Amino acid sequence: MTMNERIVQPQALLSLIALRDRALQAESLNALAFSMANDLYPVLHFHQALVFAQRGEALELLCVSGLSKPSEDSPYLVWLRRASRWVASQLPDQQPHWLARDAVEPPAEIAEGWAEWWPAGLWCVPLQRHDGQRLGLLLFLLEQPPAEGLQQALSGLWQTWAYCWAALTRQRRLRRWWPSRRQALLALAVAGALLLIPVRQTALAPAEIVSHQAQIISSPIDGVVERMQVRPNQPVEAGTPLFSLNETTLRSRAEVLSKEVAVADAELMAASQRAFDNPQSKGELTLLNGRALQRRAELAAVEAQLKRTQVLSPRAGVAVFSDPNDWLGKPVVTGERILLVADPAQPVMLIQLPVADAIALEPGAAVTLFLTAYPLQPLKGEILETSYQAKASDDGVVAYRLLASVEGKPEHARLGLHGTAKLYGERVLLGYYLLRRPLAALRAWTGW
Repeated sequence: MTMNERIVQPQALLSLIALRDRALQAESLNALAFSMANDLYPVLHFHQALVFAQRGEALELLCVSGLSKPSEDSPYLVWLRRASRWVASQLPDQQPHWLARDAVEPPAEIAEGWAEWWPAGLWCVPLQRHDGQRLGLLLFLLEQPPAEGLQQALSGLWQTWAYCWAALTRQRRLRRWWPSRRQALLALAVAGALLLIPVRQTALAPAEIVSHQAQIISSPIDGVVERMQVRPNQPVEAGTPLFSLNETTLRSRAEVLSKEVAVADAELMAASQRAFDNPQSKGELTLLNGRALQRRAELAAVEAQLKRTQVLSPRAGVAVFSDPNDWLGKPVVTGERILLVADPAQPVMLIQLPVADAIALEPGAAVTLFLTAYPLQPLKGEILETSYQAKASDDGVVAYRLLASVEGKPEHARLGLHGTAKLYGERVLLGYYLLRRPLAALRAWTGW
């Protein structure tokens, strides 16, 4: 029985009607593509059916017969992307077209894949809208072209599939909601009203727990640190030795000056004795007396420096510095900072507010500190003092230095802990709060 004879049978016509009904019942483009790739097999007996969607100049593979979901990284599908573009370029019009392997000259890479994966020919069926825009492309892998009668009988099915495809894609576009003019104006009015809501202006800045009563201990003279007599964070009392400087140079200088004092005293005594018999020696007494006093003053100055080589704590507190080994044998100059003696019972927040995040703050403004070590136990406080001049911090960020109190006496407010402080300024409009930094950048860029 020939193909033409089989297609005119009532049972075959009922199969085509069933395919049309199934296409009209499809709820999505993927469901329609699955039906197109698989349900026509009893009529065409193809090796494989491929369904492509037109995406601009490219083709997207939607379905392969016999597969629920094609694997995109398989060698066959990688080759198929290139082959589909070449096949689409071979269609002269929007009508179904038969491509035989012996009648065309594909590129070498396409011909090699065709010989490996495809049969002798392709039946290419383009689908388009009523205005001629192509929606997709069907490829049926066959050994010979369908009979003329079968092609005419299937033309109605192609139109049904194209109509359903266009309807499903149009339905998907219509799902996008566009507000009406009234709704847009209402939304703008609501947004404008929200921008007028007063809110508290806030800013975030890094902060550290320091002591409100901390005294800097610096080197009293030029010298070399010989020994650190306390450990970091060690409690000290008033008069506790903190560190000492090397005394070798000063003691040698003191011994030399003591000898010079003895020589000056001896010269002064000899001149005094000669003054009784020699009137010329009386004129030397004043010079020798001044020289003796000079040597004694120099010796007294060196002895005073020797007393200052041992540095004592001026008050009770905690010795705050990094590592004793960083200071041993290090030359220091007069006034160079070596450590701090801080009172741990009076903690405060030292806040470095970057210039880019600065807001108007006055003493008494509220502050909340979230410590990194205790994120669930924030510290409350108020601004005590602010700096009017921004300086570069240790991180290289230009920031204002703020000092804030710590309410109560929390146990976890230990010196040296770091965290993030939230600063609360005055109430401003929500629009100003959101647009403050963009407006500042715009004015700086435009100069207006």
